Amino acid sequence: MRNAAGCRQGFFFKPKTSISPLPLCRMLAALVFILLCIQPGHGQSCTEGFAYDRRARQCVDVDECRVLPDACRGDMRCVNQNGGYLCLPRTLYNQPFRPETPALPEPAYPDTSGVFSDPSFIPAARSVEPSYPRVRGTAQCVLGYSAAEDGTCNDIDECETNSHHCNPTQVCINTAGGYTCSCSEGYWLIGGQCQDIDECRYGYCQQLCANVPGSYSCSCNPGFILNPDSRTCQDVDECEDEPCSHGCFNTYGSFMCNCDEGFELASDGTSCIDLDECSFSEFLCQHRCVNTPGSFSCICPPGYYVYEDGRSCEDINECDTGNNTCTTAQVCFNFQGGYTCLDALQCRPPYIEVTDNQCMCSAENPACREKPFTILYRHMDLSSGRSVPADIFQMQATTRYPGAFYIFQIKSGNDGREFYMRQTSNVSATLILSRPITGPKEVVLDLEMVTVNNVINFRGSSIIRLTIFVSEHPF
Repeated sequence: MRNAAGCRQGFFFKPKTSISPLPLCRMLAALVFILLCIQPGHGQSCTEGFAYDRRARQCVDVDECRVLPDACRGDMRCVNQNGGYLCLPRTLYNQPFRPETPALPEPAYPDTSGVFSDPSFIPAARSVEPSYPRVRGTAQCVLGYSAAEDGTCNDIDECETNSHHCNPTQVCINTAGGYTCSCSEGYWLIGGQCQDIDECRYGYCQQLCANVPGSYSCSCNPGFILNPDSRTCQDVDECEDEPCSHGCFNTYGSFMCNCDEGFELASDGTSCIDLDECSFSEFLCQHRCVNTPGSFSCICPPGYYVYEDGRSCEDINECDTGNNTCTTAQVCFNFQGGYTCLDALQCRPPYIEVTDNQCMCSAENPACREKPFTILYRHMDLSSGRSVPADIFQMQATTRYPGAFYIFQIKSGNDGREFYMRQTSNVSATLILSRPITGPKEVVLDLEMVTVNNVINFRGSSIIRLTIFVSEHPF
């Protein structure tokens, strides 16, 4: 079957040349080489990013990522989309992302009247060959190529000549026989426009993220540093710089300072200040507490030493240690916190000495009739401020007479009424401390025991001269 020019179907008549087959139309959809033979009356064309599928008889998406090795540059990965593609960071590739997908365009049917001599297609998607062979006569080159004087077809750099149709937000990339319009790194194509990718939206940074046009910046919270991958954060071991005055404990994102025993953390959180243990309680030491750096010590007054527990005070017995000033004629008497030197007993007339601590007045001596029969000298010590009432001394008759009874009383020395006698039996009584007494003080009490015998009409008495040394301290 022949057309009007007398050529068979698939051919057309060209003046001054022999009848040649119609050059095969080569259509590049987003730089994918798809060979389609367009015969008169059956040609179809599609919008940018799509190519006509003869079997399906419709426009289908071109996978630019498969056919364009250099579709994305640098550390970017190509993601195919309907009618285009995206360049995303490789580390972001696996993030769930579904950009707005344009609807599949309806195929556009061109005017098929006449003879096709220039197989042109959508911008940035043309059928090309890297070079065309030389032909006889005038060279015929497809769109995107220009004829050279030697008869070959050379690629036209549409980006250089500014003959492309990329919009201002896109970047023109020249290709063999055409060009592509792509977005810069950090942008994607949405609705024909390059829009900034908000990388922070997809959790690209581990902690802090700041989006900037075409890129992003990761940073870390205090206590962390950015890893070499510029995305993740690593804990900083602040203890390596020794920020604490005593001890340091590293924590995730921070650190804690601790102090040695006897110190406490200052308000700055890093310094340690001495803990004043003495201020906690007045009973920490029995006598006086002295604060020391990181600790404390207890001291005792003269006449005492610090006991094994480090807090109590124990009396020093100067009479036993020999650390006293008593002469050989004197008797050393120790009491709480001190000692005294007692002179040898000297009985005043009409009394005579019968022992080293007792004077007696003879019944045969008329001067002794109205006087106590015996005076016994005794000594004792008493702590200052002792709790009351307290039994402090026991008095008892050593000789018992049939039909006799005994009366116990304080004859002298109780001017402050701190003491009283309580008879516990017919022959005994106890001296009671009824009021607190504060030392240092020396109290001399004459405790009298009166013996009464009505059978023989006898009345006599004996005295215990009790000297009480009250210490200065309550221990």
